[in-house]
Amino acid sequence: MASETFDTTVAHPARRYNYWLGGKDNFAADRANGDAVEAAMPTIRLMAVENRRFLGRAARFLAQQGIRQFLDIGTGIPAPGNTHEVVQAVDPTAKIVYVDNDPIVLSHARALLTSAASGTVDYLDADLRNPRAILAAAAKTLDFSQPVGLLLVAVLHFIRDDEDPQGVVDTLLEALPSGSYLVATHATWEFTPAEAVEKLQAANPDGRFVPRDGSVFVRLFDGLEPVEPGLISVAHWRSDDEAEQPRPLAEDVSCFGYVARKP
Repeated sequence: MASETFDTTVAHPARRYNYWLGGKDNFAADRANGDAVEAAMPTIRLMAVENRRFLGRAARFLAQQGIRQFLDIGTGIPAPGNTHEVVQAVDPTAKIVYVDNDPIVLSHARALLTSAASGTVDYLDADLRNPRAILAAAAKTLDFSQPVGLLLVAVLHFIRDDEDPQGVVDTLLEALPSGSYLVATHATWEFTPAEAVEKLQAANPDGRFVPRDGSVFVRLFDGLEPVEPGLISVAHWRSDDEAEQPRPLAEDVSCFGYVARKP
């Protein structure tokens, strides 16, 4: 999203997500909006936790496939298990560029996202709706002639249909060479009862949040080769090694995860 005037009276997705994860870097408006969403969807905190766990597993998988460059758009406020921590544990030379737009995210990222000595961590205050600007700035750190891991985790559902999400995704993917990977998650109301959807819509008056069915979400990435098991709940993607078993129901998490390779 665009770098916006810092207004603590308006809820922001990154700060609201931080609240759901149990963080303290949020304001009354973020908590009030987060509580309104939770009243309609009591498992929203579970969704946030499982989305974060998926990020860690997927980032580790990419690093294990030899990916050493990562473009993480919509990173949010730093929390345990940040992308660079996961991938630099596999290879300390990995390079990561984080992208977000909230002033709190920017200040925390600069203070907390410290690279391994032999690797690189950079941060861009930029807008997903302007992917060309992101790519131009990221090219100062990443070599786009070599494979890149593109992470779009819990961010595409903030791109409205009238803002051309397909064009945004296409622009980013076209810049990546063969052998690159995509990691993406997306919230859905596909499993949500109608009465809960009505309440969720009331908590989303500006329409900024756009849940999508899995079939719509995955079509954004036509042409990529899905990594097994393909489109699935974030709670279930390669989760056999999770300490907490059995895994939560897809209906309770309401968030799809998808990993794919560019041929």
